[in-house]
Amino acid sequence: MTRISDAFDRSLNTVAAWALGVLWVLPLAYAIWTAFHPAAYEARFDLFAPITFENFVKAWEAAPFARYFLNTFILVTLILACQFFLCTLAAYAFARFEFPGRNVLFALVLLQLLVMPDILIVENYKTMRFLDLVDTIPAIALPYIASGFGIFLLRQTFMTIPKELDEAARVEGASFLGVLWRVYIPLAKPTYLAYGLVSVSHHWNNFLWPLIVTNSVETRPVTVGLSVFSSIDSGIEWSVINAATLMTSGPLLIAFLLFQRQFVQSFMRAGIK
Repeated sequence: MTRISDAFDRSLNTVAAWALGVLWVLPLAYAIWTAFHPAAYEARFDLFAPITFENFVKAWEAAPFARYFLNTFILVTLILACQFFLCTLAAYAFARFEFPGRNVLFALVLLQLLVMPDILIVENYKTMRFLDLVDTIPAIALPYIASGFGIFLLRQTFMTIPKELDEAARVEGASFLGVLWRVYIPLAKPTYLAYGLVSVSHHWNNFLWPLIVTNSVETRPVTVGLSVFSSIDSGIEWSVINAATLMTSGPLLIAFLLFQRQFVQSFMRAGIK
């Protein structure tokens, strides 16, 4: 009786998992279908429907997506470079140096993880306006260049590195920054890769703050550009809108498919649960 019950539970779990998977895939499948087929097939499925790339051409020509992609690339690169620099120095200090108030300061860093970024939008906008940075790429990046999560993650990784390596490097004449560069950073590469993937994915898809602080084509990232593109003209076909959506999300999707093994391994090595 117990075996029958266990088998039924496993079957039920399998069916539920497949049902949830299908529900998750359906919107993506619809977007792919409409993007690669003429507008006449938006609401009907036909295995023999002609495949076309015209929707992508229309979307690319209807909005300055090349500029949007360039803005997004500059944005995520700037944020990631600043995060790596600041988080590395802060994590190294918290992991290896003793100074007054260290635990209190680290607790304040952890408090950042409890604060939703949306709560600070008004104050951030006031700050950017005071600095005369509204409608610039640095204005989008500045609130994110110091990450409490990045500091916490790198600190935990640095604390697992044996102190004997510090002492050996110091005996060889390395400075504190030399020890960081030659010992800690190389040993923390999996953590850097894992955090880099999270950061790039998050800021590539970030929408609300860029929408508020940007007003022009020269500064909009792809998420805001896609929103403007899909709302300015009610005559745009769903096939064209979905083609534009696939274009904006395509780089992340392709990168994940190509590096999914490294992605999962990096998270496992970094200890992210």
